Amino acid sequence: MDLSLIQKDILITLITLYHQHSRSIKGEEIAEVIHRNPGTVRNQMQALKTIGLVDGVPGPKGGYIPTALAYKELNMSIGEGDYDVSISRNGEVVKGAKATEIDFITLCHPDLCHAIIKLSGSAKLFEIGDQITIGPTPVNKLVIKGEVFGKDESGQSLLISTSEIVSLPKKPIKHYMSTPLKTLQSSETIRDAVAFFNAHHIHGAPVIDHGKLKGIVTMSDISKAIENDLPLTTRVSAVMTTDVVEAPSSTKLFEVVRRFKEREVGRLIVIEDGKPIGILTQSDILRVFPSL
Repeated sequence: MDLSLIQKDILITLITLYHQHSRSIKGEEIAEVIHRNPGTVRNQMQALKTIGLVDGVPGPKGGYIPTALAYKELNMSIGEGDYDVSISRNGEVVKGAKATEIDFITLCHPDLCHAIIKLSGSAKLFEIGDQITIGPTPVNKLVIKGEVFGKDESGQSLLISTSEIVSLPKKPIKHYMSTPLKTLQSSETIRDAVAFFNAHHIHGAPVIDHGKLKGIVTMSDISKAIENDLPLTTRVSAVMTTDVVEAPSSTKLFEVVRRFKEREVGRLIVIEDGKPIGILTQSDILRVFPSL
């Protein structure tokens, strides 16, 4: 099927908006994205409907949806097994776009490393100068950071100058945690905790009674307690944090990095068979990811 450039543009934008909003898309919405007259878009949609690339949805909330033939025509997959390689900008995932192919084109150049990122979705979602992060990829767990310095809106691809390429470790966190677990009991005092931390050169420990995790106490908790004039004989159960971040021992290391950032914590407790077996700290992660 020989589609015109405007028809391809409309079809790609329809698919992008459809995946963003999970509903039928009005011609006016497409026109706003591609900066075309709504009447022109409606006329082209009728042509695309005639050749079976879009379906019309009647009613006040109606619009258009892409058909399976539209994906085939644009060489886009709609299989449920596809791995979603996300693209982020300023720490936020760009909805409606994902990377389908990464081609490095200047690996042999001593000063440059450029890559072409082929997209599922519209290149119009990006601007020249955007700082983006792609990945992780499904097999090698690559994360690629770079700046967009070119884009092909007809071919739906971005040209980026890479600033960093990281291969994330595939091993679970039990390979990186500190063990055996150094613990406190809720009956111990702030004075006991300070002495315990100094003896083991640590800055926090879980509070466990009879094999059950009750909380976690850190030097920050103790500092706040002292600032509030609590006596050193105060039990750690009174100053500990009970909302403890946990993760199964089988969790991949790269999966918990985001959790550290989202929860703004410095450590989490590693759980296996329902029992705490180790602790993973920001220092453990930084040893693996020195650039974070």
